[in-house]
Order: sequence, then C-alpha cells, then structure tokens
Amino acid sequence: MTRRSLRARLWIGAALSITLALVVAGLGLLTLFERHVERRIGEELRAQLNQLAAAVTVTPEGEVELAREPADPRFGQPLSGLYWQIDGSARPGLLRSRSLWDHVVELSDDDLDPGTVHAHEVMGPDAQRLLVRERRIRLQAVDGLTPLRLMVGVDRAELIAARDAFAADMLPYLALIGLVLALAAFVQIQTGLAPLDAVRRGLGEIRTGRTRRLGEAYPDEVMPLVGEVNALLEAREQTIERARAWTADLAHGLKTPLSALVADAQRLREQGNAPLADDLEHLAMAMRRRVERELVRARLRSGAGVHPSHADVVETIHRLLRTLQRTPEGARLDWQLVAPAQARAAVIQDDLLELLGNLLENAAKWARTEVDIRVSVGDRIEIGIEDDGPGVPAEQTPRLGERGLRLDERREGSGLGLAIARDVVDAYGGVLVFETAPKGGLAVSVRLPVGSTSPMMPA
Repeated sequence: MTRRSLRARLWIGAALSITLALVVAGLGLLTLFERHVERRIGEELRAQLNQLAAAVTVTPEGEVELAREPADPRFGQPLSGLYWQIDGSARPGLLRSRSLWDHVVELSDDDLDPGTVHAHEVMGPDAQRLLVRERRIRLQAVDGLTPLRLMVGVDRAELIAARDAFAADMLPYLALIGLVLALAAFVQIQTGLAPLDAVRRGLGEIRTGRTRRLGEAYPDEVMPLVGEVNALLEAREQTIERARAWTADLAHGLKTPLSALVADAQRLREQGNAPLADDLEHLAMAMRRRVERELVRARLRSGAGVHPSHADVVETIHRLLRTLQRTPEGARLDWQLVAPAQARAAVIQDDLLELLGNLLENAAKWARTEVDIRVSVGDRIEIGIEDDGPGVPAEQTPRLGERGLRLDERREGSGLGLAIARDVVDAYGGVLVFETAPKGGLAVSVRLPVGSTSPMMPA
C-alpha cells in the first residue's frame, strides 16, 4: 500500500531528507565546535609555552632551571591532564611538571627551527592522548649556547568532554528543528496534494450528478490532467448519447411490427379464430414487455449515473400511485405512504420510474389488502415497500431478482420486473434487499445515493 500512496512517498522522502539534513548539520556543528575548541586550547598552550620559555634559565654552573613555576595549579597535580617538559640535548625529561609524575613524554624527532612552535599529538601518562605545542630555544651558557626543547601538552579528553557536552546541549535544539521541519513538510505536502484532493472531490460531484465537468480553478501542473478528464467525460457522454439514440431507434423500429401483430390478432378474433388470436396477442404482449425491459438494461449499461440526475422519490411515488389506483389491482388496496416532503435521489427520472414502478406493481399484484411505503433520508435514500400478501419462502428470498424467475406460474408475468429493479439499483451503486414482512408478505428495501437538493449547475 505504501508504494502506491503518493502521500506516503512524500512523507518518506521528507523524513529521509530531514534526517539527513539534521545528521549533516549535527556532524558539521560538532566538527566546527571541535576545531574551535582545539584552536582555543592551542592558543592557551602557546601562551603557557611562552611563559615556560621566559622562565627557563641556565645557571653559571650550566644547570637548567626555572626562575618561576607556571602559574596553572594543574601543573602541580599528578596526572591532572596538563603537563610541561623541558628536554636537554640528549637528556629527555630534563625538567618536567609534577603532574607528569615519573613519566617522560617522548617527542618525535622533528627538526624545528629555533622559535618555531610545532603542534602535534603524542602519548602521555596513563595512556592519555596529548595535544602538544613545542618549540626549540637556545640559551647562553658559560661554555656556549645550550639547546633546549620545551613542550606543553593537555589531555585530549578535555576536548572530547567539551564536544560531548556541546552535543548533549545541541540535541534538543536539533529535535526542535526537526519538529519544525516536519510541520513545514506537512504543510507542504497538504498544500501540494490539495489540488489532487480537489480533483477527487470534483469527480465525486460528477459521479453523483452535481456537476458535469471539472472546473478551471486548478494549478497549471494539474490542468493537463483536468483537461484530459474533461475530454474523456465529453467523449463518454457522446458515446452514451449515441447509445441512447440507438435504443430509441430500436424501440421505435420494434413498436410497429408488434402493433401489427396485435392488429392481426384482432382481425383473427373478428374472423372467429379466437384461440389463435389470443395466443398471438399474448405472444405480442410478451415480446413487447421483454423488448421494453431489454431496452432498459441497454440504457443502464450505456451509462446510468453519468448524466447529472436528481429525481424526486416522493413525487415519483405519488405519480405511480395515481396510476396504480386506477388499475383493478391497485384500486382494491389501501396504500399507506410515510415520507418527508422531498427526497432527491441521484438517479435518472426514467430509471427511478422503472425501478419503483416494477416494485409497486409487484406489491399490488400480491398484496391482499394494503401496501405500506416508507421513505427516509440519511446518508442514502431508503425506500421500504411491504405488502400483506402470501410472501415468499425464506429459502427462495435470496433468489428474488434473478432474471426470469417466477415463483407462482398461476399469475401473469414474465418474471422480469424484479430482475430489472435489481439491474437499476446495481447500476447506481445502490442496495436492494428482499425480506419477509412482519405481516407475512414481501418486504423490499431499496437504498440509493442522495442527490443534490439544488439544481445542477454545469462547471
């Protein structure tokens, strides 16, 4: 799922980028801090080296000694981490600080010019790694110049401790920067993907019939996609219109031959051949109904729900009831309707008439005395139709709506009505459920998508 989510990809990229940036920034700051502290320590060592050079003297007897000890008290504390040492010619460790105790620092054999300060690292007492500043000097003695090598060193652990303390102080700030960057990435991702969410909502409005096209208020980068979607919708509408025109032509073309068959049956009846006339008329009517149902299916397959549509369910039921109450089957029944003032479904008006007409005709056919109709509006339009007829055996209920299924051959009908009703509901993404009514008859529940309460405006 993650590899298919653009949002997840952006978050992963942002997380990796932020992490890499913080790591690089942290390491860079630590390196800069370490270099700064090392330079600062080097300057202090250089100053102490100059003090040591100023204090060293040669006595008339040729002995090397210090006129005064360096002021830093750490020179007098054993293994304190701060050390000085004076090497004579072929006499390493001629003089050294008390902090070195009995250890002599071994310096590399560098050929230094007198007065030049050399910086390097050597091993000190107790396996300490020392940062060293050293220089060579020559002091005047009775028998000539005395070469000396002066060294001041400090344990590198002090530098590491300062670096670690700086890192500990820096981590909360890096975490805060990471949080700020994460919030910035969130805003950027939300802002960047907002046009795609807008396209999704626009397509949802097209699907539910609230509009026909995506608008033009999109960023330039998204407009090519919007243009292609609108072109696809335009092409599909043209295809659907051609399909609808074809079904209308087919219906018109079949109407005349079927009417001719009915007229032929009437002439046969007038000529005294009633049985043959009845068979022919029955055949013509069955063909007409089957053609009408197949035309409905063709219309549904050609794009139900593509055209913006908002049919008033309550008004449609009233229209059907007015028609059914003029038929022999409907006139004998008590029709009970409980519904809000208005309930608009996202269904083409003709398809809603086909759906409810078949369900109400089926209820009228099987009801004994009354039919209850209830309409409610929530997340979807729900229509319930219950009759007090003989009902359907529980084991047969799941089969209702199968094409051509007739559970009672004694009643007229082709078994296509409930099948067409299921086709219509399925075409609009609705739900059709058959159950046993509390009164023993059949209870039909239809759930359809809710349509807009205001007229559709094109994009």
